Amino acid sequence: MGLFNILKLIECKEMSSNLIVWKYPVDNKEVNKGSKVTVREGQACIFCTKGQMADVFLPGFYTLDTDNIPLITKILSWKYGFEKPFKTDIYFVNTTQFTNMKWGTSNPIIIRDKDFGSVRLKAFGTYAFRVKDPYIFMKELSGTLSVYTTANIMEWLRSTLITYITDIIGEAKVPVLDMASNQLEFGNIVKDKLKEYGKQIGIEISAFNFENFSLPDEVQKALDQSASLGVLGRNMDVYTRKAQADAMVEAAKNPGTAGQGMGMGMGMGMGMFMANQFNNMGQQQNEVKIVCPGCGNHIKADAKFCPECGKAIIRQCPKCATTVTPGTKFCPNCGEKL
Repeated sequence: MGLFNILKLIECKEMSSNLIVWKYPVDNKEVNKGSKVTVREGQACIFCTKGQMADVFLPGFYTLDTDNIPLITKILSWKYGFEKPFKTDIYFVNTTQFTNMKWGTSNPIIIRDKDFGSVRLKAFGTYAFRVKDPYIFMKELSGTLSVYTTANIMEWLRSTLITYITDIIGEAKVPVLDMASNQLEFGNIVKDKLKEYGKQIGIEISAFNFENFSLPDEVQKALDQSASLGVLGRNMDVYTRKAQADAMVEAAKNPGTAGQGMGMGMGMGMGMFMANQFNNMGQQQNEVKIVCPGCGNHIKADAKFCPECGKAIIRQCPKCATTVTPGTKFCPNCGEKL
């Protein structure tokens, strides 16, 4: 066996941002005692011998001997330790965090809402994950694939994620109108629920976010109408007066008899409305009251004597202190408006 058939240095210099597992090209070479293994930060290296996942190497530099390949030693039944070269498959696993993974419900989730009845709801968002246990991950998901990417795991996780999301939204019984304000809470619940499941496949869901809830068109229209009616109800008087004014303008544009009649009717209506407004203002002015300096009773501003205690009401000009009679509008001494 020539030296050219021996793997002297085993390493993965760089892994792309979407690559989770990369199989080292062995090319029919064998691993000999004393071979070197370099594992960089954010990586793990796994040896697979006779179809079985064996020894795992975490970040560091290793020289292979009997002590650091105990599983391979057991699988190959070496009674006296690592003494001869052996063939193996070698995989590098990316253990960094993969962020901004997209998820979405391709089919609507049917929930029961107290305001709208049965509603078909779609949800969208992002999540982040990382390989926490490379050994379990390789056994459960990757298998013997030469390359395993984020696209592979996203497709595999999709059905599981949707199952958890559907279950959580259904159990929460949150009204459709309050869905947007509970996105953070929903995300935390899903992430916590996925912890145990992640352990079973060697991954960790480090973040889970709801970004949007999509409602059917009919429900969205109902919400818009409800909001419009709410605004209209609070401003009904303003809308009524505006409608009257608009009708008068349109009627004035129509030279026909019907338009003239409508214009006269609307004009009379608006005139009466304005007259009522001025009358109300006059009544409010007449009802302005002052405080009696004797008993504190509220009396009309133009009263000369208090009807409660009989005290004469004397007013003074705020500018020159001239005594004036109640009801006087201007000071007879300096002309100050009272």
